[in-house]
Amino acid sequence: MDNAIPIRLRDIREADLEAYRDCLHPDRAYHFLNGPYYPGPDTDIITTIIDRCRAKLTDGESPVLKNKLLIVNDAEELLGEVSWFWKSEETNWMEIGIVVFDEGNWGKGIGYAALTRWISLLFAEHPELVRIGLSTWSGNAGMIGLARKLGMVEEARYVNARIVNGEYFDSVSYGIQKADWVASGLAHHRGDDYTRLQ
Repeated sequence: MDNAIPIRLRDIREADLEAYRDCLHPDRAYHFLNGPYYPGPDTDIITTIIDRCRAKLTDGESPVLKNKLLIVNDAEELLGEVSWFWKSEETNWMEIGIVVFDEGNWGKGIGYAALTRWISLLFAEHPELVRIGLSTWSGNAGMIGLARKLGMVEEARYVNARIVNGEYFDSVSYGIQKADWVASGLAHHRGDDYTRLQ
């Protein structure tokens, strides 16, 4: 079962910083799928991110990664990260995202295992939520497949709304209702799989 893949979600640590810098490098393949219609990070931006993380760790500030957790395996290797943001905090409209850093790990069920934990954690930590959304573009077949596998349904499609390499693609939004998530049997309750949000 994919959900049994031994991963955990946690905040970044001092020992992770240089590996995290490498994971964010502009040449990483995931940048070409993860919102490629936006400007990607350059090395100066990445250095700023690492410096801010180091300063927060030095000051004992928690969480270090705002609205994010790292995906790690039993060996504490960085596999990816999950994130969330308010689409509209006034109406409890939250969107999530995920990145698996190394393309050699794509298609191995890491995204599915991580997002089942992440969605469950967000619903638990934000009881006001009635739904969670995920948006991508029609050229990202992996993310579309993952959303569907999680039981998310396509709620909106904006035709020819994204341009990648001079070609138009659709923007696609998926979502799942809290009641449907609980009913799906995917809701995850094991406390050792993630660090609670601060």
